[in-house]
Amino acid sequence: MRQLETLLGLVLAAVVLAALARRVRAPYPVFLALGGALLAFVPGAPAFTVPPELALALFIAPVLLDAAYDASLRDLKDNWVPIASLVLFAVGLTTVAVAIVAHTLVPEMPWAAAIALGAVVAPPDAAAATAVLRPMRPPHRILTILEGESLLNDASALLIFRLAVGAVAANGFYIGTVAPTFLLAVAGSLVAGSALGWIALRLMDGVQHVPTVIILQFVSTFGVWILADHVGLSGVLTMVCYAVTLARTAPERTPARVRIPSYAVWETAVFVLNILAFIFIGLQIRPIFESLDATDRVRYISVAVTVLLTVIIVRVAWHMSFNTVIRWRDRQFGFHPPRPMLRPTIGSGLIISWAGMRGILSLAAAMALPSEFPYRGLIVLTAFSVVLGTLAIQGLTLKPLLRALNLHDDDPVSRELNAARERALRAGLATVENDRSPVADAIREEFTTRLVPVPRDAGTAGLSSHGQIHRAALQAARQAVLAMRANNEIGDDAFHAMEEELDWLEMAVGSEPE
Repeated sequence: MRQLETLLGLVLAAVVLAALARRVRAPYPVFLALGGALLAFVPGAPAFTVPPELALALFIAPVLLDAAYDASLRDLKDNWVPIASLVLFAVGLTTVAVAIVAHTLVPEMPWAAAIALGAVVAPPDAAAATAVLRPMRPPHRILTILEGESLLNDASALLIFRLAVGAVAANGFYIGTVAPTFLLAVAGSLVAGSALGWIALRLMDGVQHVPTVIILQFVSTFGVWILADHVGLSGVLTMVCYAVTLARTAPERTPARVRIPSYAVWETAVFVLNILAFIFIGLQIRPIFESLDATDRVRYISVAVTVLLTVIIVRVAWHMSFNTVIRWRDRQFGFHPPRPMLRPTIGSGLIISWAGMRGILSLAAAMALPSEFPYRGLIVLTAFSVVLGTLAIQGLTLKPLLRALNLHDDDPVSRELNAARERALRAGLATVENDRSPVADAIREEFTTRLVPVPRDAGTAGLSSHGQIHRAALQAARQAVLAMRANNEIGDDAFHAMEEELDWLEMAVGSEPE
């Protein structure tokens, strides 16, 4: 019971830190990382650990599915060149550079362990970057590249990580033996993920009980990862293909009464997993420090700081070089995107280069190392230092950088949203075109109010006065129902039924912007 009380207290403290981060408009992972660092120096901190074989499945599978489900295949395809350069070359170069640095500073460290360290800290996590950038309405192309990179670089980094860990276990690494297995794992993951998504959709089609559906979603998510791992496939690639298959077909098969609570639960689960990852990694730092003498502590810290600088410098050097080549190509042959988007500029290159914050994948991969893995303590400490350092240095300066560069596009998402609203409005009104009943009139009025396109230059003020009036009316209605319950005019059964109806009305108009 004592451990449960402690864990609940830590989670509550993390929630408070995240709320404070939102209040000061900073990415909440920054504050979680700082909180995790403080845990390492709290006397008598508990010794919570996650079994290494569970770390990736527990922390990565749900987070990855959540991100992949929202990914736009069209936009990823439109920007495949810069995404591929970051997913393949930036991750590969970072892994190699970190491995060389680590082996140079710690010569007795096996090369496979050094490569594992490089793979752990190589992939950025776009969640923190997009949390900073999105409220400032940056060019859509920048967000697409960062989200696409975060989605796919997990696969390249974890494949390298898996090979390095396997090389340590087998006391050797032979490319001729590994290459066929590697290619088979990639191809098999693409096929298996799509097939499993198709099967999962059909198995859950007839389930209408909302809690059961949500439970099955989580069970199937973990099940896909575990199955892929057991048969030697890439859990990341399998999960991405699984999620994309769901995203392409589930919306038309899932009723709103299931989708709305499902999205809320998944958002909460991803938030909690981020909290737990920082808590558990922070609690592992203290035993590592206590097991080292003063000399080793200095050496471990120097390795962590040097690796932090290496991952930042390599990303900036690679992407700005790539950006230079792309801009030269556009000058020579013209810029002909499949649809309107921001032309690559030095400014956009700087934003993408600086948005390399590490996050939950690096923490989970470090925790996934077997307890007997050589230099596991150094890898865990370095991974946490890189996450903390990139979040603090880049996460807190990314917004001023974007503001200084003043990058904007013509807001293609708003343009497409208005086109969709107009098309949906016409389609909805067509169904009641010849119906002159009062019910049809009410439907026409509500559809016209909710789906009328918003002027693109209206910004946040473009939300019509309908929204403000709607919220004011809802608030008055809620107060009236609350007063009826307080005066015992209605019981809790009637109150909660009425509360649910008012909730649906509120969701229909949208919540107050933060």
